Order: sequence, then C-alpha cells, then structure tokens
Amino acid sequence: MRLHLISAAALSCVFLLGACERPGSKDEEDESPPIPVETSLPVRGDVYAVYSGTAPIEAYAEADVIAKVAGEIREVLVEEGDDVEEGQILAKLDGDRLRLELNESRARLRKLQRDFDRNRNLKEKGLISEGDFENIQYEMEALQASYNLASLELDYTQIRAPISGVISERYIKLGNTINVGEPVFRVTSIEPLVAYLFVPEREYRQISPGQPVRVDIDALAGAQVFTTVTRVSPSIDPETGTFKVTIEIIDAERRIKPGMFGRINIVYDRHENALQVPRSAIVDEMSTTSVFVVEDNVAIRRPVKTGFSANGLIEIVAGLTDSDNVITVGQVGLKPDAKVTVINAADEGPAGDSQQAEDAVEVDD
Repeated sequence: MRLHLISAAALSCVFLLGACERPGSKDEEDESPPIPVETSLPVRGDVYAVYSGTAPIEAYAEADVIAKVAGEIREVLVEEGDDVEEGQILAKLDGDRLRLELNESRARLRKLQRDFDRNRNLKEKGLISEGDFENIQYEMEALQASYNLASLELDYTQIRAPISGVISERYIKLGNTINVGEPVFRVTSIEPLVAYLFVPEREYRQISPGQPVRVDIDALAGAQVFTTVTRVSPSIDPETGTFKVTIEIIDAERRIKPGMFGRINIVYDRHENALQVPRSAIVDEMSTTSVFVVEDNVAIRRPVKTGFSANGLIEIVAGLTDSDNVITVGQVGLKPDAKVTVINAADEGPAGDSQQAEDAVEVDD
C-alpha cells in the first residue's frame, strides 16, 4: 500500500514538471515586438588627419647679460617686463678708474705720435736708421692697442642688451658691486615663441614644412593659436627614434609665456567631400567593422571600411551610400535581420558635416 502511494506522487510530479517546461509556440516567438532604434543618414564634408603631440612653449632666444668689467652699479635703466633692443644700455657701472686710465693712455699716445712724426722727417733726411724708425713705429702701434683696450673697458661700464627681447629677470640692485662674469639681467626673446615637437620616425613622410598647425594652450583655458610647421629635422635621433619638428608661434597679445604647455595638432592630410557617419554607429566584432542599416524595418549588417574621424564623425571609405539609413542608437547587441522600429526622422544628417582644418582630428588605425 505504501509503495502504491509513492508511485502516484511521483507520477504527479512528472506531469507538473512537464507542464512547467512546455516551450512557447513558434507563433509566439515570431510575434516578439520590434526593437526601437534611432537612425540618421550619412553626411558629406571635408575631413582632416593630424598628428597630435605635446610640447612646452619656449623662447626663441634667451641670454644672460654678463658683466665684462667689475664696478659699482650707479644706474639701473630697465626693469623686468621692459622691452629692449639689441645694444640698448640696461645699466651703468662706476667707470672713474677706467676713465683715468683711458686719459693717461691717450696722453701717452699723443706724445708718441709727435715723436713718430718728428722721426719720420729725420728718416726722410737720412738722419736716423731704418731700424730705429721701425722701433718707434712698433711702440706707437702697441700704445694704440693699449688705448683701444682702455676705451673698450670704459665702454663695458655701460651694460648693453645682447639681443632684442624682454627683461625677464634682474639680478642686481642699485649700489651693488659686481665682478667680471657676474650675471646682471636675463633677456628673453618672445617674438616668436617656439615649440619643439619630437615625432616618431614612422611619421617622417607625413610631416613637412608649411603644414597648418593648431596649438591649444591649457594654461589659457584652451586658447588656440594657428600657425604652420617651420622646420623639420633631416635626421632621426637613433636613441629615441624621433625627429624634431620646429613650430614658431606669433602671439601679438603676449598671452603665451615661455614654459607654458601646448597641445600641438599638425594637419597632414585632407579628404574632400567624404562620406561620414556618427562614430557611435560603428560596431566592431571579431575584427570586423560594420554598421546596421534599416531596410523594410529590418536591421541589415553592413561591413564597412573606415578612414579619418573628427568631432564624433567617422569617414566611411567603402560599404555605404548616401541614402543608407544608419542605426546610431540601439545597435549594441542587435542581431542581423532583427525587426526594428525607427523612432526618429532620418531626413537630417548628424550635425558637424562641415569639417574645418582647425578641428581636432585623429586617424583611425
């Protein structure tokens, strides 16, 4: 009797499990609702490729002004931030001793000049030998050199700018006594400024002088300066595998200071009237790049070949036409041939179809 009850209970469980595991009908699967998606038409516009890098902004030229003679600072004529021209007097030293030495040398030279003229007349009359006359001539030449040196040292008491630029640092104060070789000022040439970008050798054939450049300055809240490539080094550094690209920057407003950090974008290629879609439309699976397009409310997967990209758009080199309705939202996880419903109008392409050279551009691998 107990065995009969157990068998009946087991049979009831089998029926219950069978009822729970019964699959839905094929008609129910076919009637699953279409997946909502958003679409847009491809657009056409110019797209640019750039090499991007970073580099500090530097002064084109910079020089420490060094004292060439010792002395006391009697006058300071410029301050930090002042513009100066090459040869302009920046400060004056005490030159009393050197001035006296110059006067003494001048007096001795005048005396010897009179002796030389008198002995030249005697030589013409044959009253002195050729050797005696040459000795007097050599002595006068030596004294002339000594006079010139004294004059030069006196002139060195007027400290002059070696280059044109801006006084970026003043090391002295009025009344200081300085020695020979001691720095007095620093002059920085900021017109133009310059950036040196070191580019991998694989990009050597892409970069050339005259190509347009955009420089973004982080310290100036993203201020942008437009210029061109000035020079490209003809050699590769074997230690780093890079070559140097020189970019000169003209900043008439002088907002950019040496030492600031610049993000440099060199435009090296351009595709005109290129077909483009939003980057979000691209699906990368199993090393295949594709997009989904809508045909008769069905998602069709299209393999595509991409090119340059910029501002959220990517160039389609092959695989699409201007009239293809590309899925831009809802394509993640979408299966080919799935039914979809478009929830937006596709008569307008994505914004940004007109690309400019100054836009940030990158190259898709």
